[in-house]
Amino acid sequence: MSSYANPEALVSTAWLEQHLEEPDVVVVEVDEDTGLYADPGHIPGAVLWDWNADLHHPVQRDYLDQAALSELLARSGIGKDQVVVLYGGNSNWFAAYAYWLLALRGFGAVRLLDGGRKKWELERRPLTRESSDPARPSDPVTLGSTRDDLRAKRDYVLGSLGSTRFVDVRSPGEFDGSVLAPPHLPQEQPYAGGHIPGAFNIPWSKAVKEDGSFLPPDALEALYRPVLEASNGSDVVAYCRIGERAAHTWFALHELLGVKRAKNYDGSWTEYGSLVGVPVETGAQGGDR
Repeated sequence: MSSYANPEALVSTAWLEQHLEEPDVVVVEVDEDTGLYADPGHIPGAVLWDWNADLHHPVQRDYLDQAALSELLARSGIGKDQVVVLYGGNSNWFAAYAYWLLALRGFGAVRLLDGGRKKWELERRPLTRESSDPARPSDPVTLGSTRDDLRAKRDYVLGSLGSTRFVDVRSPGEFDGSVLAPPHLPQEQPYAGGHIPGAFNIPWSKAVKEDGSFLPPDALEALYRPVLEASNGSDVVAYCRIGERAAHTWFALHELLGVKRAKNYDGSWTEYGSLVGVPVETGAQGGDR
C-alpha cells in the first residue's frame, strides 16, 4: 500500500486476518445486501451497518449528523483509540460510501479492506455466522469538524456546470441514457436518462482488478488522466445514481491518488436527473469526446 498517496487508507486481507484479535481494530461490514452478514457469514467479530437504515437521517434525504454518527460508533463498540476497518460486497461499493461519510463527518481512524468481501472469500479466509455484540466504549469518539470540501451539493453542481470536471462512474448504458439503473434494479425511475453535460464516463469498476482490489497507482493515474488533465488542478466531482459508486471513485481519486479537490456528488443522478429545466446530455460521448 506504500505507493498510494495515503497508504493508511487501505489494509490488505492478510493484514486484517493477522489483526482480528487486536482490541484496537474494529471491523464493520457494509453491504448492499445486508443478508450476506448472516449467510454465508461475515469476518469474525465484524459489526453490521445497514447502509440505508444506519447511515441516513431517519426522515429527510441526508446522512446522520455528527451526534447521531457518534452514537452509531458507540453502539458499535468503537472508541477513541480504535481503528475502523470497513468492507463489503461489490468491491466495497457501500463500504466506500461509509468511508466517505465518516471522513465527511470528521472521523479519521478509518480504513478500507482492499478487495472487500470478494477477495476475502476468494482467499478462503475465515467467516462466521455468529453476530457481534460489542460493549459501548468507556472513552467515546470525539468527531472533528465536518469536511464540507469532500461533498458537492446541488447548488454547487448547478453553479459549476461548464467549469468543474464531472466523472460519471455509472455504466455506459446509464451514461448514454439507454437504461436508468443497474440491471438488478427497476428501470422505471422518476428521473430522466442521460448525464451531466461534459461529464467523463469512467465506470467505477475500471478502478479494480478481478478480485476486487484496487489497481496500482500508475494504472489508476492512467485511468483518470483525461479528467485530471482537463481539470488542471480544479475540482473533480464524481457522481453515479445515489452516491455509493461515486464514493468508490472518490476514494480512488482522493485517498489513493491524492487528488485533494475530489468531491462526491452524493445527490447524484437521482437528484440531478429529477430537476426541472437542467441541461442533460444523452449518447456515448461526454467530456472525453
